[in-house]
Amino acid sequence: MGAPGAGKGTQAINLSKELNIPHISTGDIFRMNIREGTELGRKAKSFIDSGLLVPDDLTVSIVKDRLMKDDCAYGFLLDGFPRTIPQAENLDASLSDTGLKLDAVINLNAPDEVIVRRMAGRRVCKGCGKPYHIVTLKPEKEGVCDECGCSLIIRDDDREETVRERLRTYYEKTAPLIDYYEDKGLLLHFDGTKKIMETTREIIEKLRRN
Repeated sequence: MGAPGAGKGTQAINLSKELNIPHISTGDIFRMNIREGTELGRKAKSFIDSGLLVPDDLTVSIVKDRLMKDDCAYGFLLDGFPRTIPQAENLDASLSDTGLKLDAVINLNAPDEVIVRRMAGRRVCKGCGKPYHIVTLKPEKEGVCDECGCSLIIRDDDREETVRERLRTYYEKTAPLIDYYEDKGLLLHFDGTKKIMETTREIIEKLRRN
């Protein structure tokens, strides 16, 4: 959990490698569908480009399908889902049906102005979707992805006016999940303004102690 730009995607990639479990990003799934011009992609694009959340029915359907894949048999890490109380309740029900439960919910905290500045420097590979940052996560060659060699772009939803709209949506729709998961005793809080690997180490240590 965390506001857009708090570092969820970056930490999710690091934790996925450390824990050897799949990193499931609803944002990545939506962007892949947008690039491929699927019906889901066309529906999702109008919401994403406006800084709004994709409706629950679209989001829940793709997550349910993804959790049924073989690579999720020994665990998974969700990035960008759930984002609303109804999504969280739906996830709880889906996991319960298969005898699974969440072990922890990681919450990254960062002030709004830090987030706006941070997201202005974000870049993403238009080929494979790998994230970068012009200050904290530079590619080896400026403007070029280390993994696939495609060019890096600024996503529409990283522009300042869209970021501020996304923050308003976050506080209205997603922030209530903090109390939801606090009540379940699952929430672990971390400072999203620290250096990336420092935060990763803190999260891993906390998860191992739990």
